[in-house]
Amino acid sequence: METKLITPTELHALNDAGLAVVIDTRDPDSFAAGHVAGAVNMHDIFTFLATSDAAGMAALKEKFAAEFAAAGLDGEKTAVIYEASMNTGFGQSCRGFFLLSFLGYPKVKVLHGGFAAWAAEGLPVSTAPVAPTPGGFEIDPSAGAIMMDVADMKAAIDDPEAVILDVRDIDEWIAESSSPYGKDFCPRKGRIPGAVWIEWYRMMKPGAHGPEMKSSAEVLAECATVGITPDTPVKIYCFKGARASNTFLALKEAGVKDVAIYFGSWNEWSRDPSLPIEEGLPYGA
Repeated sequence: METKLITPTELHALNDAGLAVVIDTRDPDSFAAGHVAGAVNMHDIFTFLATSDAAGMAALKEKFAAEFAAAGLDGEKTAVIYEASMNTGFGQSCRGFFLLSFLGYPKVKVLHGGFAAWAAEGLPVSTAPVAPTPGGFEIDPSAGAIMMDVADMKAAIDDPEAVILDVRDIDEWIAESSSPYGKDFCPRKGRIPGAVWIEWYRMMKPGAHGPEMKSSAEVLAECATVGITPDTPVKIYCFKGARASNTFLALKEAGVKDVAIYFGSWNEWSRDPSLPIEEGLPYGA
């Protein structure tokens, strides 16, 4: 299976050959201070909040298909997405990977170790603005199965074969906080009923230039602690689909076959009082 992680050296060669569209998901100030040469800044890969209803998904597709095309993606070039480092941007480069996978873009990779790894290897950093040649690609509707809506998550609660995986930070998991944006950002605190928990940081470990994804064996060992095998249907959520995307990539790299994300995640679920939640401490602690 071809890895979806690319090293700084591999990206440098691909970029020099004119075969990559490099997308920087960091905030505009960080991007302006120095970025991979030729990179396009798309911070809204991280900031955009999507609802999972038909209107929300249509808006998501329209917005990002247009933005990715404007960045130069044409179906032939490889999209390479990066953030500051793998554990400092709440999985934002992986959120870009997931969005492009959802749209059916054929060639998507994540810079392993992020910009920190690129800079640590002494590779060229630019402050020049970029004017990409616009591309264009057809959305592949068959790729949409990795995206869940509310109905899909409600079905997963009742599916004994599926595992609902909560990858939020511990204060969210134990219902002390509703979001990374503040304890009371959402109206309810808690969990989707029946969910198990692996904090998203556990998919990573220290590397030579900062955090990097664990090996397939290490990721599968983490999964085994909550009953996930390569054949388990896994339904991931977090707050808005970014940390879930980091775990999505880790699980797919490790060979877990059936992985989907409830992209609306807690930001959407908690705001609908008709949807069930578990409150208080988990597992009857």
